[in-house]
Amino acid sequence: MRRITRNALIGVAAGAGMLGSGLLAAGELMFHLSLDTRYAHWMARLMAHDGATTAYLETPHADAGEEAEAAQWFDRARQPVRMRGEDGTDLRGWLFDPDCASPAPHLYAITLHGYSGGPRDMAKYAHRFARMGFTVLIPAQRAHEPSGGRYIGMGWLERGDLLGWISLIVASDPDARILLHGVSMGAATVMMTTGDPSLPRNVKAAIEDCGYTSVWDQFLFNAKGMYRLPYRWMGVPVVRCMSAVCRCAAGYGFKEASCLPSLRRTIIPMMFIHGGADTFVDPAFLDRNVAACASIDREVLVVPGAAHAMAASTDPDSYWRRVTAFVGRVFDL
Repeated sequence: MRRITRNALIGVAAGAGMLGSGLLAAGELMFHLSLDTRYAHWMARLMAHDGATTAYLETPHADAGEEAEAAQWFDRARQPVRMRGEDGTDLRGWLFDPDCASPAPHLYAITLHGYSGGPRDMAKYAHRFARMGFTVLIPAQRAHEPSGGRYIGMGWLERGDLLGWISLIVASDPDARILLHGVSMGAATVMMTTGDPSLPRNVKAAIEDCGYTSVWDQFLFNAKGMYRLPYRWMGVPVVRCMSAVCRCAAGYGFKEASCLPSLRRTIIPMMFIHGGADTFVDPAFLDRNVAACASIDREVLVVPGAAHAMAASTDPDSYWRRVTAFVGRVFDL
């Protein structure tokens, strides 16, 4: 009986070891596929499986004309800017002058693109802000061209970069009044920054569009939805292994990379936006982010029927009416 029990335990241990090794291998593979831009299959994975890109391409754009006009303005008006991140990463972006007759002084907007995107994706947002009188900065997030860097930080590494861009503006204009805006991972970057103790008082307001609560929550949501992994016995262990690999390779874990602690310290006016039909970033994350935010000046906009990062394209009239009113109120425009 003892021999049978011992052999059974050895078999269970061997099976558990094989399962653990398999989960670790799966987690390592998923990390490289998702966050390592030098991995051989990264772009192929994005092309084949990026739900946000698919939604963007397949959803009709009610603002297609505005997007085309903004793209032309982007190419015509952009001015290159560059800085070094705290870790030495070469960070680049584009600066745009106000696009109106009599802009108010000292107004700046920083608008941030999402995962696998780029500055051009933010052209229509930047053009709107420029027409309101803002000087607009569109950084290329680290590990996204033309900036340097290997690993995507999902907002956690990028928050330090955003603080650097803010400092660059304040150094050149101590009276600057700054608006932060981001979409998807850019929105998470904004939320992870608004409660930072070192945030200058020059930052007056922020708008987040379809951001998640934490990197852990986002990858779990994608594990169930995009990759169809069984939640309890595979989804959670694989994401846990991804996080462990990420901590070793990129220097951060998925649970610490959360918007919620920062939002609990946020006191500037905030606007939260989400598409009601978002299947890439759970719309339920909006409620948790809003509930965590300590600011007494909070606005919420849910756009019915809008897929991920498509709120402005699905109902541009409602989107820009609310955004313009929020920005106008905070900045006295």
